[in-house]
Amino acid sequence: MKTTTATLVLALGLAACGKSSDETANANLDAITPSEQPSAPVAKKVPHKMIVHGHERIDNYYWMRDDERKAPEVIAHLEAENTYTDTVMRHTKELQELLFEEMTGRLEKDKSTVPVYHNGYWYYTRYLPEKEYAIHARRKGSLEAAEEVMLDVNQLAKDSGYFSVGRLGVSPSNRLLAYPEDNVGRRVYTIRFKDLKTGELLPDKLENASPVAVWANDNQTVFYINKDRQTLLGYQVMRHKLGTPQSEDVVVYEERDKAFYTWISKSRDGELVRIHHSSTTSSGQSILNANAPLTDFSPLHPREEDHEYSALKLGDEFYILTNWQAENFRLMKAALADAADKSKWQEVIPHNNDVLLEDFTLFNHHLAVIERKAGQTGLRIINLENNKDIQVGFNDPVYRLGLSANPNLDSNSVRVSYSSLTTPNSVYEAELDTGNLELLKQDIVPGGFDPEHYQSEGILITARDGVKVPVSLVYRKDKFRQDGSNPLLQYAYGSYGSTVDPWFRSSVISLLDRGFVFAIAHIRGGQKLGRAWYEDGKMFNKKNTFTDFIDVTKGLTKMKYGAPDKIFASGGSAGGLLMGAVVNMSPELYRGVTAAVPFVDVVTTMLDESIPLTVNEYDEWGNPNNKDSYEYMLSYSPYDQVKAQDYPNLLVTTGLHDSQVQYFEPMKWVAKLREFKTDKNRLLFNVNMEAGHGGSSGRFRRYHETALQYAFYLDLIGQEAVAVPVE
Repeated sequence: MKTTTATLVLALGLAACGKSSDETANANLDAITPSEQPSAPVAKKVPHKMIVHGHERIDNYYWMRDDERKAPEVIAHLEAENTYTDTVMRHTKELQELLFEEMTGRLEKDKSTVPVYHNGYWYYTRYLPEKEYAIHARRKGSLEAAEEVMLDVNQLAKDSGYFSVGRLGVSPSNRLLAYPEDNVGRRVYTIRFKDLKTGELLPDKLENASPVAVWANDNQTVFYINKDRQTLLGYQVMRHKLGTPQSEDVVVYEERDKAFYTWISKSRDGELVRIHHSSTTSSGQSILNANAPLTDFSPLHPREEDHEYSALKLGDEFYILTNWQAENFRLMKAALADAADKSKWQEVIPHNNDVLLEDFTLFNHHLAVIERKAGQTGLRIINLENNKDIQVGFNDPVYRLGLSANPNLDSNSVRVSYSSLTTPNSVYEAELDTGNLELLKQDIVPGGFDPEHYQSEGILITARDGVKVPVSLVYRKDKFRQDGSNPLLQYAYGSYGSTVDPWFRSSVISLLDRGFVFAIAHIRGGQKLGRAWYEDGKMFNKKNTFTDFIDVTKGLTKMKYGAPDKIFASGGSAGGLLMGAVVNMSPELYRGVTAAVPFVDVVTTMLDESIPLTVNEYDEWGNPNNKDSYEYMLSYSPYDQVKAQDYPNLLVTTGLHDSQVQYFEPMKWVAKLREFKTDKNRLLFNVNMEAGHGGSSGRFRRYHETALQYAFYLDLIGQEAVAVPVE
């Protein structure tokens, strides 16, 4: 066995020194001398009275809200929080650095994507070994042709602390590139244009935009979405002609209902520009002839309350995925002239109470569908001419499967993305006639990763009301003993019907190799078990999400997957709400909890229509302007339910420029927790002053944040920065 720096990982500190995990963790804290003992920032209290439905609330930390993010007192307090976190975690710096090196060492340094052929060119993205950002390139006609670099994001980002590029849009002529850029992290983009032949930038700049631009077929007209400057919601579809000032752009559609999100795209045959309208409970499309950009958009089918539909065009027909008389959705088809009349729709795939129709795509003679049955997705291919039906199977116990890039209607195969807790991200093609699979690319994981060393499982745990909650698990075989001795990290999201399927996260290996079990709880609020699973975890059923998570923790402990004193929990955004609710309800279950960009001030936020995403989400959480919703939301809102009790160790993270969950929500929450908590456990708040909701940009830098979180867990159970060889 050869030992090199590249093959070193962190060993258990307790194994090296013979101490218990509690003794080691306490020793780490005691190592700070009395003169160095940090004092946690204490926020001033300024009572702010709010009276709703005759009920009075006093918010002592409302003053922390600063819409401009420039108030000296706010910035000073955030910087003090960062200093405190750095000081408390100073003794883990070596551990963090080793974790960072280990996690980034598993990234394929010169990674490239599988090329996609469209309109005469092969398009792909590649990375240079030590660079943070992608290079977007193409080759004309053949992969043997000379490379044309369309965009080197490293050059664009060189003077920015944060940089993000939205969806690239190449004109039908293949000559011009539209690309949205954001150098703040607020998800407000400026769309720029580049001549791909000369390499020159055009003078056109479309500011205050969503991250997408769609070309009409004249190669001169571009459609984009203008954002409301207060709520940051995209609400106006604009038409721009190259060479003219943005002030002359024309509003071609304006969304007046703040409950709807607006997005735009182009049909795969290039004939239509589409506006997508989407709220929590209804959705639809409007279309325009891409060859006649000066005409008006018209609805494919009128929007209706509680009707969700999306449509794809094939020839003169539209295939429509709809929940009309179908909770788990069904697939219909109709000619354009009949699309507005549901009575004329023809059924292609009927509704199935046991199967959620999740996604689909079309080819000239075939239909490819992603279906979810008993919690697991599968690929189904249907021949549209003879109705031959093929089911394509995959072998992992639990996995994630989805449609990948399929721009060409005349393809003889469908491309899918595949991953599992032990299988790196992969791209397959399935032949449309046979279903035979071909692996095009699987991510390389440097550093000696061997999937045979790891085991994944899918189990069911019974919640308090009798429902069985699916749980996906992974652990390292030689580190795991089902005797209740392993540390365990439990993750979940549980909102918006978003299903967190088990996919490969190379960073988690750093925990598995140290004896952790990693568990994903597929709690209500997602759609793991179909649409009803979502409905049973929203609005007045929201508390099911929290109790499911707690009951999964108890079940995993009872089944001896994790040690009762070494259970950790993690969630972000709406999953951060989950963390906040759980630590209020059952704090004794967890050794430590990380909450990233947490949505914790539910009632105050949902009463403020000026905050991004508020009105859009009334059908998810409820409208607190209604007394029944107000009382129910108040009964679980993490900020409002903070009380005098012991809390677990907590690490809370956010970004100053977060556009989804404003920085002041976690800031207020941390201040209130410090005021009320009765324990001496750690309460740390780490603020990225240069980022938004998604954290740091760049493919390496973001792992500094992950390293901090993992060091937080490991340090609490006494694992130190001791290097041992990996076989």
